[in-house]
Amino acid sequence: MTITESPAVARPRRRGRVVWTVLLWLSVVPAAVWLVGRTFGWEAGPSVQLLAFTPYVAIWTLVPLFLALVTQRWAAAAVAALVSLGFGMAVVPRGVVDGDKGPATGVELRVMTANLLFSSAEMSEVVRLVRENRVDVLAVQEFTPNGEAALRAEGLEALLPYHQLAPEFGASGSGLYSRFPFAEQAARRNDGGFQQAHATVQVPGAGAVYIESVHPLAPHSMDVVSGWSTDLREQVPAAGGIPKILMGDFNATLDHKQLRDVIATGYRDAAAAVGKGWIGTWGPYDGDPIPPVTIDHVLADERIGVKDLYVLVLQDSDHHALVAELTVPAA
Repeated sequence: MTITESPAVARPRRRGRVVWTVLLWLSVVPAAVWLVGRTFGWEAGPSVQLLAFTPYVAIWTLVPLFLALVTQRWAAAAVAALVSLGFGMAVVPRGVVDGDKGPATGVELRVMTANLLFSSAEMSEVVRLVRENRVDVLAVQEFTPNGEAALRAEGLEALLPYHQLAPEFGASGSGLYSRFPFAEQAARRNDGGFQQAHATVQVPGAGAVYIESVHPLAPHSMDVVSGWSTDLREQVPAAGGIPKILMGDFNATLDHKQLRDVIATGYRDAAAAVGKGWIGTWGPYDGDPIPPVTIDHVLADERIGVKDLYVLVLQDSDHHALVAELTVPAA
């Protein structure tokens, strides 16, 4: 006698397999769409904010891949593998030291950027970080008149006596402080309404270097995405003229094509160059359980070498400070 599985038992098992298959595809397909959007720069509306969390999605794609392999859903496993590979190619390099970090010889220049959160950050901490890290040029964002007065009271101008300041109440103010004199200096208001202080810094033993404190509009709602995009598109390109450094709160990660387009003009992201591009610089947000994202950057002209970068806690700010050790061309 041949004993076969009863239909009553077989049907639930078939339904279970179908449910598993559907769930796997529901996990894989959205990730694939996310990857395509990230690759081709489909940055509109809520997707702009979501793209900032791409590294977390990249890690998550390993889950459906594992489940598809274990349950032998080979078609889903193949697609999941391709999606995971695509995400890996996008996000892994920023966590690995770059083989080309730019020129290793030249004049050392230490720069620091800090978003002061409406100047509510602890200003004594800002000055301490400048002093202990021997910072030569400091860029600040969300810089108010009160913040300017507090930094002066804490003795910042004794360390960095040259400055181009555009303080404003609210989030739009900006400033540059320098150990070295400026050949030219000014501030420009970007399309989003934020000031961006900039100057040509005369570094002893080196040629002039253009440095700007960057702060594009934040894409916090759909009606300001266009302004955010314009602000990034209008950042100073690296190509041509003297070497350049852009640093500040870019309100964009390396998963936003608009920022990648800025870098493609001839910059390198200092954090990614030294394998620290995964470190979050903004968050958590008022205690919300949202993981940090990397929206603060130091972009160094490819003619400038990157020796190292540090992500430092800035007390009473929702941003971390960045300190980059750079090598600028000798005169």
